[in-house]
Amino acid sequence: MAFTYWLPDEQGRKIGHQTESNAVIIIGANGAGKSKLGAWMEQQDYEGIHRICGQRNLNFSENIPLKNYTEAEKLVLWGSADENNPNMSRKGFRWGWNERARYTTTLISDFDNVLAALIAQGNNEKGEYFDLCREAEINNHDKPNTPNTIFDNLLHIWQTVLPQRTLVIEDSKFYAEIDKNGVRHRYSATEMSDGERAVLYLAAQVLCVPPRKTLIIDEPELHLHRTIMNRLWTELEKYRPDCLFVYITHDTQFAAAHSHADKIWIKEYDGQNWKLEKLPGNNLPEELLLDILGSRKNVLFVEGERGSYDTQLYSVLYPDYQIIPCGSCTQVIARTKAFRNNPSLHDCDVYGIIDRDFRSEYEIEKYKDDHIFTINVAEVENLFIVEELIRLMAAHMGKEPDNVFEAIKRYVIDDRFARQINGQICEGAVAEIKYKLMCAEISKKNDEEAKASLDAVLAGIDYETIKQEQEAKFQAVLQSRSYADTIKVFNKKSVVSSIGHFLGINDKEYCSTVIALLHGEKHDAIVSAIAPYLPTDIPR
Repeated sequence: MAFTYWLPDEQGRKIGHQTESNAVIIIGANGAGKSKLGAWMEQQDYEGIHRICGQRNLNFSENIPLKNYTEAEKLVLWGSADENNPNMSRKGFRWGWNERARYTTTLISDFDNVLAALIAQGNNEKGEYFDLCREAEINNHDKPNTPNTIFDNLLHIWQTVLPQRTLVIEDSKFYAEIDKNGVRHRYSATEMSDGERAVLYLAAQVLCVPPRKTLIIDEPELHLHRTIMNRLWTELEKYRPDCLFVYITHDTQFAAAHSHADKIWIKEYDGQNWKLEKLPGNNLPEELLLDILGSRKNVLFVEGERGSYDTQLYSVLYPDYQIIPCGSCTQVIARTKAFRNNPSLHDCDVYGIIDRDFRSEYEIEKYKDDHIFTINVAEVENLFIVEELIRLMAAHMGKEPDNVFEAIKRYVIDDRFARQINGQICEGAVAEIKYKLMCAEISKKNDEEAKASLDAVLAGIDYETIKQEQEAKFQAVLQSRSYADTIKVFNKKSVVSSIGHFLGINDKEYCSTVIALLHGEKHDAIVSAIAPYLPTDIPR
């Protein structure tokens, strides 16, 4: 089934777009004119489009004023059921009837009408089924199977979205029930949380609108936790395949979760006209792409997750960049390459920064071709234990810097590195073999070429030789007793959480103390201490 939606070009002219999906995402930063664009779209076809605005009142009466469906439907769609109202010819009446109509700021208080429309439609469906059963009885025919009513659909959606609570509809009243230690507790829908009321309001409204509507939903994330939000809209799209859902949002994760949807990026808005761009299909992760498109900063891909040491440090060390945590170093490499290979989508400078780990100098140099650079310590945790920072922290704690550093140096080299060197040698050998295998060019070749490429790589891999090379490297570092060289090759994340006591603080509090000082009085001094270990190729 194909759907048509309308968007303005840069001169404000109405341009039709078609999609096979029943979802469109319009995404942009705050202040990008998203709500105004939604209002513009609605005004192109009041009969075919129904907009659920972001300014929605989620309060409603405990006793829903009952209406027939026609009346309730008009109240929901147009804001009035009075056919004699001279403004009813203007279908945007619910936003205000004169030239001062506020299409994006009017608070809509239609919850009672939405629930009344739902109840009326459900009662109509029951009445139609009753009539069919009576007709079958009169004609001595088999009675038809009981259909799913709008009530059944609402209950099923609710149960899918909020499985820990049960929605109950009795005598035109709505309740929620929760199981507490085997006992059912019921409370009125008027006592529901904002999230529960939002689910009820949105589900009821979507279910009761007439067929084949385009539904514009402004801020689909409002009052909803992300996991609830995604489940809710997925279910509603499934129950209303006849409708086109146009979501207007700044939530990039919600947009990325709708992988099947058309995505429109609001690049600019000058107060009258919009500059829009349809996001093309590409090999970039969608959540990542959308995050970046909303930023005007240059981009730095880093390892770790949000809240990791990588993100916490690099956000301060590279304040002019948008820091994008990617998880593994493999993802940093892949995403940096992918984004740099799609320059038409952005005008950002893009870099990747990864741990040194067990990489050879050859591998490190190769990554520089793709703007991927390594720090000058084995892993990001080692930035917390560089000599300059240890001396700085010792002085801050009122300790003698020379004594503290010498004690930590002995501990790191003798108690940790020397005792774990054999494991480090093996890990280094494995890492080197993995890199050589990764260099086999097999993805875009036919079977014979792929096999020849792989055979050539395998022929060049001699485990004993590689291990001997790694052993020589690590033993040379150990014999030199160079602290800088040690933390450049020693990969052991737990070291950083075992040196705090040398400074007179709890071991586990050392990193958090450094982070706190980095955001406070020691910002400049800590940045200066760490800076020599950062890649010089990334402008700061």
